[in-house]
Amino acid sequence: MLVLPQTLTHREARDTLRLLKVSMQREPQELLTVDGSQLQRFDSSALAVLLECRRLAQAWGKRFELRHAPQALGELARVYGISELVGTPLREAG
Repeated sequence: MLVLPQTLTHREARDTLRLLKVSMQREPQELLTVDGSQLQRFDSSALAVLLECRRLAQAWGKRFELRHAPQALGELARVYGISELVGTPLREAG
């Protein structure tokens, strides 16, 4: 399981993505799991990093899963219309 850092803002995004990419390539499992439980300070860059990780996993024929995401990250993902990224499907109005 890969672990997100405590802080993932624009400043840390490039290095975090680079480290995650290397770690993901080394993972032998078909399911690439990222643990977000340590994440405390973040901005929309965290979502961009996670979207790229999911894209890479799919390109490598693997599944991607984020676990233990902070509630605020889920709320931010909903604002951007990508709540399925953090495991909370977007519900249709009606």
